[in-house]
Amino acid sequence: MFIAGNFIEAVATVVDMALTFYMWVLIVRAFLSWVNPDPYNPIVQFLYKVTEPVLYPVRRAIGGYGLGIDLSPLVVILVIVFLQRFLVATLQQAAQRLH
Repeated sequence: MFIAGNFIEAVATVVDMALTFYMWVLIVRAFLSWVNPDPYNPIVQFLYKVTEPVLYPVRRAIGGYGLGIDLSPLVVILVIVFLQRFLVATLQQAAQRLH
C-alpha cells in the first residue's frame, strides 16, 4: 500500500508542477501579446506552438474579439487553477489514505 500511495503522491506532484509551468508559459505569452515580438525568435515560436493548441479552441468557444481583448489565456489559467485545486488535491488525499 505504501508504494501505491507514494506513486499517486508523485503523480500529483508532477501534475501540479506541469500545470504551474504551463500557467507561467501562458502568462509570458499574454505579456508578449502586449508588445510586438519578433515572430522568428525561437522562444516566441516555442510559446506559440505550446499555447496555441489550447488557446485556439477556447478563443473560438468564447469569442470575445468584439471587446478587442483576448480572454482565452485568463480562461485557461482559471481551468488550470481549478485542476490544481481539485485534481491535484484529490490525488494527494488518495495518496494519504493509502499511507
